Amino acid sequence: MNPVELSQYPVCRRCGDGDLVPLSDFGGQGASVQYKAWVCTNPVCGYNLKIRNGDVFMNEPVTDVSEQQPRQPHQPQAGPFRSVR
Repeated sequence: MNPVELSQYPVCRRCGDGDLVPLSDFGGQGASVQYKAWVCTNPVCGYNLKIRNGDVFMNEPVTDVSEQQPRQPHQPQAGPFRSVR
């Protein structure tokens, strides 16, 4: 059995209150990268480990995207072009 597939995630050793949960991402070529990062579920703690280009980074700043404005769809600008229908 893969240790990550256990029903319980490891406790964060920094705060002791949250669990470390894995996050996945896609690589530069579009391939799935499982367990690219581990983050603490305690928002006050914010502990994280990330793997980027084979290097391990600890405690990089985390941005809460839930507070950001949603992106607006691109609106084409009127230009000197005419329709070719």
